[in-house]
Amino acid sequence: MEEETSLNKLFPGGRALVGEVSAQGAMRRRLQDLGFVPGAQVECLGKSPLGDPSAYRVRGAVVALRGRDARLIGVRPL
Repeated sequence: MEEETSLNKLFPGGRALVGEVSAQGAMRRRLQDLGFVPGAQVECLGKSPLGDPSAYRVRGAVVALRGRDARLIGVRPL
């Protein structure tokens, strides 16, 4: 398994396991509520034409995140 990187570096079609969420406060809670918890599998479904935001599938839901928020989620590519 590869080393941990950040979610924003995952390319469309790429899958990974969520590691550490480095966000703090309300943003951390929001990301956890969306399903970005350690061990959850996440897949990058695509990026917008300008590259931001990107769409991810996590725990059966599709979530769009801006790069600055996705950068706060550590992942281990599968």
